[in-house]
Amino acid sequence: MKRSAGLLLFRPSGQGFEVLLGHMGGPFFARRDAGAWTVPKGEYEPDEPAWDAARREFQEELGLPPPDGEAIDLGEVRQTNGKIVTVWAIEADLDPAAIVPGTFRMEWPPRSGRLQEFPELDRVAWFGPERAREVIVKAQAAFLDRLVEHSP
Repeated sequence: MKRSAGLLLFRPSGQGFEVLLGHMGGPFFARRDAGAWTVPKGEYEPDEPAWDAARREFQEELGLPPPDGEAIDLGEVRQTNGKIVTVWAIEADLDPAAIVPGTFRMEWPPRSGRLQEFPELDRVAWFGPERAREVIVKAQAAFLDRLVEHSP
């Protein structure tokens, strides 16, 4: 079973708070909006602590060091693909223009024999809770609910 860990940044706003989500890179998500945004996260091996993986993956996915601050454990969810995702929320601000995304390689178009490089996240943006719920990977919406429970 695959496992991923990530950090969900949030900041105060007129809507209560906003969260930072990343749009998944690559050709499969290029024209999608709903269900194509995710908490910045990545897979890790069983011998790596999830917290360490979350911080490492933040750095790899966004090209920026993970923020310091109090981490709120938002627990885990199982996505429809079976992957278990563990997330912590941290209050921090980040300029989406500052990201330098990591990349991955895949054969594209399929069966073409051509390897192409794509960004892990092709963009990041701040969303209020309602809009975030419309675009986030369905199972990850539970993290938004859990963050609301922790908000004053």
